[in-house]
Amino acid sequence: MGRRAIIFHGTGGNPDACWYPWLAGRLAGRGYAVEVPHHPGINVEPIATFLPKVLNGHSFDEDTVLVGHSGGAALLLALLEHVDVTVAQAILVAGYCTRPNTEEEPVLQQGYDWAAIRSHVRDIYFINSREDPYGCDDRQGRAMFERLGGTQIVRDDGHFGDHDQPYERFELLDRLIP
Repeated sequence: MGRRAIIFHGTGGNPDACWYPWLAGRLAGRGYAVEVPHHPGINVEPIATFLPKVLNGHSFDEDTVLVGHSGGAALLLALLEHVDVTVAQAILVAGYCTRPNTEEEPVLQQGYDWAAIRSHVRDIYFINSREDPYGCDDRQGRAMFERLGGTQIVRDDGHFGDHDQPYERFELLDRLIP
C-alpha cells in the first residue's frame, strides 16, 4: 500500500490550520500518501459514537503514520486501542489522557487498555509544552509516556498552534517522521 500519514486536527480545528498543510506537503514530497481529514466531531461528539466513524473512514496498516494535535492527539489513544493493526508511528502533539482543564472532553474514554494501545504502534512520541494554556502540558505527556513508553519531548512552546499562536511550520515533526 505504501507509506501513508493521517494528520488529525484538534478541537474546533480544520485541515488548513497551523502546521497541518505544511507537514502534509513535506510528507507528500517524500512519497507519503497524506490525509488531513476534517472531523468537526472531534471532542464534540462522544468518543463511543465518534470513534467508529473514524475507524470506518480511514485505512490503517503497518506503514501508517498517525499525527494528532490536541483533541486529535487524544483521539489517537482511542484509535490505537481499537485499530486492528500495528501502525508504524504515532505522534501526539499537545496530547492528553485525562481532563486537562475544567472543560468537558468527549474525546476521552473512561479508561484505556494501555497494553492494547502499545501493541498497535511500533514507535510513539509525546510532544508537550510546559506552557500549554489548556493544560495539555508536560504532565499529561508524562502520564502517557509512563503507561506506553516511547519518547517524550518537552518544550516551552504554548499549544504548538492555536487561534492566537500562529505556528505555520513544525520542523521537529518533519525530522521525527522517517
